[in-house]
Amino acid sequence: MFDIIGKRNWFFLFSGIILVPGLIFILLTPLTGGQVGMKFSVDYTGGTIWEIQFNNPNANTADVVRVLNANGIKDADVSEDSAHYFTVRTKETNLLPAPTPIPVPSVTPTASGPTPTPTATPTVAPTASPTPTAAPTATLTAGPTSSSSATAAPTASPTATPSPTASPSPAPTPLPTGRDQFANKSCDRHVPTEGPLAKVAVALQADPSLGPISCTRMETTVGPIISAELIQQAVLLILLGSLGILTWVGIRFHSIKFGATALAALLHDVIVVVGIFAILGTLFGVQIDALFVTAILTVIGFSVHDTIVVYDRIRENKARHAGEPFDQIVNHSILQTFGRSINTSFTVVLTLTALLFFAGASIHYFVLALLIGIVSGTYSSIFNASPLLVVWQLWDDRRRAERLALARGGRRSNN
Repeated sequence: MFDIIGKRNWFFLFSGIILVPGLIFILLTPLTGGQVGMKFSVDYTGGTIWEIQFNNPNANTADVVRVLNANGIKDADVSEDSAHYFTVRTKETNLLPAPTPIPVPSVTPTASGPTPTPTATPTVAPTASPTPTAAPTATLTAGPTSSSSATAAPTASPTATPSPTASPSPAPTPLPTGRDQFANKSCDRHVPTEGPLAKVAVALQADPSLGPISCTRMETTVGPIISAELIQQAVLLILLGSLGILTWVGIRFHSIKFGATALAALLHDVIVVVGIFAILGTLFGVQIDALFVTAILTVIGFSVHDTIVVYDRIRENKARHAGEPFDQIVNHSILQTFGRSINTSFTVVLTLTALLFFAGASIHYFVLALLIGIVSGTYSSIFNASPLLVVWQLWDDRRRAERLALARGGRRSNN
């Protein structure tokens, strides 16, 4: 039988080797002003996001970056998704013109009194045609008092013959060609005509390797105030999620030890993912965007799910094998759930690996964060959370035994 608990110090050492470099790069982020460590996208730093699609099917990100650099945008991050949209992210916040305020129409109150002035004017229905056949005819009727009255009897009907001057129906719209065939209802052919972004749009369309812009899906600027709020919300989400997990696991297993060790394994996974992205950001310029927070929350949930599976078996074996040492009970529980944990994680890893290699570039780093977190979560649930629980329990038992020995020694001295 493999003694996982007996070799727990080796697993703690391996986790420390992984955590320490990541922690160093994370701490260097504020100390170096972002020069070293995590690189945040415009979602958190503020900037302009522009999503466009070219009619040229051979357009690529390298050509877009080249044209952007030639027009003074040096920090642009360009990615292409599976729908062939190019997402341009830059920290420039003055590319779009200031929005023109919409004038509020003034409402003139109508005077109330015995002689109100009518404000409505009769309008002609758009389907009516001014033909002579629509004119009313007068009919004279004689009454017994020899007085005649004229009544208008209109002869026009809804099925009147259309006027010969009616305009023909418009010709059908031709089918899209090139990358227009990927367009959907969210496609907007608006190309900016004002501000610095208009100059960039002209340069992109004039480049022979890119051609005209066929669609625009997003054109927005994120200000520094909004980005600061996003950072606060992201941190708050992670803290609330961790606190909720600590509380629920502690209540579920009737011990704060289970909740605290599960939280320690959770923090291990978060630091591993964030630390690796801090290293990748320093070496390769990998940025952290809004999807990264979603990946972190998913990793937190998966890590705790795997840990609870092991903890539940520990609780069952404590009642089934009462009297055995706690470390042996935990070791049996890990080995009994080892196959289930590995098989569950392996199926997820296979799916994420396929997405990593074949999905679009827009979710590439999102999938990478998930992949790193799932592998780390499986490792920490087996080799960190349960051994930490054993270390805490053995320390608690040793302290209780020392207190009991001191109490017995005190009673003997008194006797």
